[in-house]
Amino acid sequence: MNYRHAFHAGNHADVLKHVALLAICDALTAKPTPLFALDTHAGRGLYRLKSSSAQRTGEAEAGIGRLLAAPPKDPAIARYLKAVRACRSALGHDAYPGSPWLLAHALREQDRIACCELQPIEAAALKANFTGDGRVAVHASDGYAAMKALLPPKIGATKLGRGLVLIDPPYEAQLDEFETAVGALRDGLQRWPEGVFALWYPIKLRRTLRPFHRKAANLPARSALAVELLVRADDSPLRMNGSGLLLLNAPWQIDAVLGHALQALLGALDDGGGSSHLEWLRMPT
Repeated sequence: MNYRHAFHAGNHADVLKHVALLAICDALTAKPTPLFALDTHAGRGLYRLKSSSAQRTGEAEAGIGRLLAAPPKDPAIARYLKAVRACRSALGHDAYPGSPWLLAHALREQDRIACCELQPIEAAALKANFTGDGRVAVHASDGYAAMKALLPPKIGATKLGRGLVLIDPPYEAQLDEFETAVGALRDGLQRWPEGVFALWYPIKLRRTLRPFHRKAANLPARSALAVELLVRADDSPLRMNGSGLLLLNAPWQIDAVLGHALQALLGALDDGGGSSHLEWLRMPT
């Protein structure tokens, strides 16, 4: 793989993913029982927005930069911005937290986190960033394979019935990645039907996602929710105009939380012709 997330850290897609991730974590931690979280494509877990990689694209300025400059009045976004500020307070003014960092700081002492990263350099950085945190296990391995190995999760001999799997692949294989991801979700749900599964996906031409949505609606989950933010019109196959999250077994009332946040994010990040979309592909049962 050639993908490096450092070029895109803090952009509009990261914003959507991380706002939703923290909302899910807060919903799950409302109950005291232990949780397990698996981040299948974790990256390095922490980024520097003043690095040459991030500055080469400038994507963070149109994402997290706008939100910090003019914070929208939305509780889920405020929760996310608080986490970003906490990261910067601890690690420097240009730090940006990846999903492993957010998971580690949103979850609790009794919870466990597994992070997978296939690229050796990124995996080494990920491991270094979480040295000393006994809750976080870093695997230099393929995230899809880890779903087979680590689900259902256990602490000792005790199976954990609650938690989250975050799947955030690079989509270097373009639309073929959706086929791989849907297969992994199907297998993961069979192994751990109680878990919440979140798949991030890019949006270029939104109409090309219809087959994916149909397949998602037929997965063996209690519910399937699509949460999408476009910052530009979906009229070009050559650039990422927005992104979405497929949430399977979504926590109770997460649609209301994220629906309000979507509207606020659109107001802050729209570059012209943007839109937001929240749809139950499969209603909760």
